[in-house]
Amino acid sequence: AEMRASHDIVIVDAPGADTPASRAAHACADTLVTPLNDSFIDFDLLAEIDPVTGDVGKPSVYAEMVWEARKLKAASKGKPIDWVLMRNRLSPLDAKNKRRVGDALAALAQRIGFRVAPGLSERVIYREMFTAGLTLLDLTDEGASASFTMSHVAARQELRDLMLALKLPKIEGSAAIGF
Repeated sequence: AEMRASHDIVIVDAPGADTPASRAAHACADTLVTPLNDSFIDFDLLAEIDPVTGDVGKPSVYAEMVWEARKLKAASKGKPIDWVLMRNRLSPLDAKNKRRVGDALAALAQRIGFRVAPGLSERVIYREMFTAGLTLLDLTDEGASASFTMSHVAARQELRDLMLALKLPKIEGSAAIGF
């Protein structure tokens, strides 16, 4: 909370687990970004899903924790939490499961109030950059220590799309995203 006076954006990487530190981080958030691997294993943390019909049931443990954080934030008369869910490690294939997860997320988003942002695809380049201690933002056209491929360009565009979807201060007008 003390950082708000001197920083436009403060990023807190908190575990999805229900711990006191995680609850505090969630309750202070203006924007909450929840990455979700594209599977019903991860979806189960958000809500129950009927295995036969695919109908979305009641919210699960993580969604309940976010609800409690939203109530705390509202009680303190703070700005409402903008909950953004981003699908992570998306397959480039148009699989039936991918469509089912997307449909379930769309249905749940309307019920419990989150936005689904463009996600990041499963890419080998992330693993390659990790071993070199790099991220997409470390690579530039002229100063890249690795060869700059179409996969890098596509990944950077995904990251741009995600940043714009977050609607953070000083980022909304795409000119501010210079990577």
